[in-house]
This record gives sequence, C-alpha cells and structure tokens, in this order.
Amino acid sequence: MAVTYLMLARLPEGGLGAFDAYESAVLPLLAEYGGRLERRLRTLDDQVEAHLITFPNSEDLAAYRADPQRTAAAPLLESSGAAVELLAVRDI
Repeated sequence: MAVTYLMLARLPEGGLGAFDAYESAVLPLLAEYGGRLERRLRTLDDQVEAHLITFPNSEDLAAYRADPQRTAAAPLLESSGAAVELLAVRDI
C-alpha cells in the first residue's frame, strides 16, 4: 500500500542556498526507490518548504533514506541549519 509523507523544513536565515543544493542532490534519487514528489511548496519568505512525497511502502522510504548518495549529501543539509520534520499523512 502506497504511503504519502509530508516533509516540512524550517530554514534559518542564510540557509536556503545549502538547502537547495541538498535538494538538488537528493530529490532525483526518489525515483530509484519508487518515490514520487507530488508537490513542492515554499513560503513567500523562503523560511519553510513543504513536500508531499509518495512511496510504494515504508521500506522504500527507508531504502531511500539509507542511499549512499543521500548520505554523502547530508553535510549540505546540516550546513543549511534546516529543521526537518517527516510525517506520514493520509487524505481525508
């Protein structure tokens, strides 16, 4: 059964460039694990970004998160200072 996730990233002042570099490195990896970016939204002040991402199952998400290329890009995320929250969600 497909699982949809809401990812929220709160970006501090000055963190957008590193966060965008991280996203450019990791979002292309989604397809390798059956993931699909449904929506990517950002607030007008560039301080919060939201993604709706669907994976075939939670194991595919876990495999994506363990991908070596994603791990190699992690320092970009860390240097951005983003606080990231990942929530499994459903339509209501």
